[in-house]
Amino acid sequence: MAAHFQELTGVSMIESFLANVDKKGARLLNVFKCVDAHKHKQVLDALLKLQTERGQSTGCSDEVIQMVLLLLAHFDEKKEHLFHFVEKTSLAEEVQMESVPPTPCLIVCGSSCFAAETFMLSIDKRRQTTVVNDHITSFTSAICLMFGSYYCFNVHYPVELRSILEFLQRCFFSINPEKGTKVEWNKKKKVFSVNPRVLTLISDLADHEWTFQ
Repeated sequence: MAAHFQELTGVSMIESFLANVDKKGARLLNVFKCVDAHKHKQVLDALLKLQTERGQSTGCSDEVIQMVLLLLAHFDEKKEHLFHFVEKTSLAEEVQMESVPPTPCLIVCGSSCFAAETFMLSIDKRRQTTVVNDHITSFTSAICLMFGSYYCFNVHYPVELRSILEFLQRCFFSINPEKGTKVEWNKKKKVFSVNPRVLTLISDLADHEWTFQ
């Protein structure tokens, strides 16, 4: 999938993501903790919950997990559209697929992303939701494969996750088209070529660069 993603976008999926996390991850978390938590109750609530869940963390993806969960809180997008939680020892054939989101989704084998040792990636190819990878051992790899699947399987971003996916696209995978959007068309909500909420957060992130100099 990584090779196909690079062929389609010209971007090295894992390398680009890790380089941008190294460059921007700590700064983004600082924006959430020092600025956003005072403006948005859902971000403060997510930070408090993270303090409890992080006690279960054993891997090196800790910063990435925090970043993704706080992005969901910031954009007020539901994690149920991105994650489906199952028992830690669950096998792919035991997952109740009818309850899994139809768009690319991470099946988390554990009570939280911090506690999970294994992740699965499910895809709906417009017919039937199916697991395409049932043994992803790190959250960082899982989130990269999930994002990459939107390009490799030619899937539009769902409206329910339009902000976080576009932010990841532009800020962490360095894909910045001047025109067009991967967000699915929705007659009830106006779809912008560039999401204003995404631009605002990118601007806030740039404004706080001095903190880490």
